[in-house]
Amino acid sequence: MAEEKNFSNVRFLTVAEVAEVMRVSKMTVYRLVHAGDLPAVRFGRSYRVPESAVEQYVQGAVVDGESGTA
Repeated sequence: MAEEKNFSNVRFLTVAEVAEVMRVSKMTVYRLVHAGDLPAVRFGRSYRVPESAVEQYVQGAVVDGESGTA
């Protein structure tokens, strides 16, 4: 059985807020959502992204300059 999640403490961001935090366009955020790279919840015709998902995405996208050297 799927684990129940408590969303009472989750902060959701609009696409515009995510774009501002990540310093990208709203279209880039929509592309990430539609590609499945950034989880989102759809409310009517708009999307909301959990703040924790944005933090995880940004942490996973960090480029380490020393990882490519031998």
